[in-house]
Amino acid sequence: MTRKQKRLSVIAAGLAFLGVATGLTFYALGQKASYFYMPADLATASLQPGQRIRLGGLVEKGTVERQGATVAFSVTDNQKNVKVAYTGILPDLFREGQGVITEGSFGPDGIFVADSVLAKHDETYMPKEVADGLKAKGVWQESKSE
Repeated sequence: MTRKQKRLSVIAAGLAFLGVATGLTFYALGQKASYFYMPADLATASLQPGQRIRLGGLVEKGTVERQGATVAFSVTDNQKNVKVAYTGILPDLFREGQGVITEGSFGPDGIFVADSVLAKHDETYMPKEVADGLKAKGVWQESKSE
């Protein structure tokens, strides 16, 4: 084998290794991805049974019901609403009318079973995904800080 052939074979092997590593990385990340949806987006979404998603919107007023460690509430974007069940400790700032992102999947009864709930952390913060979705629907406007 000539010097040029050795160099080309090393380069080809390196590129093949990088290609395989990149492919495996994207495959692994694709398996863990959870897509973000607003309640109105779910009507057109084609979700697989048990597929993990992130559901965001506002906690609908008058829908929070506590039964022991389980909390049931609705997430809305003022067009549609989705019933959510969560077992665990909610963030301290979780309340009606506030922005929230829940992560989980739909149960067989059509209720979204969340395994994590994220709430806004101060008076002016809204999760970016929720704010963008609500702004696109014309429901939420940024408050003007003085």
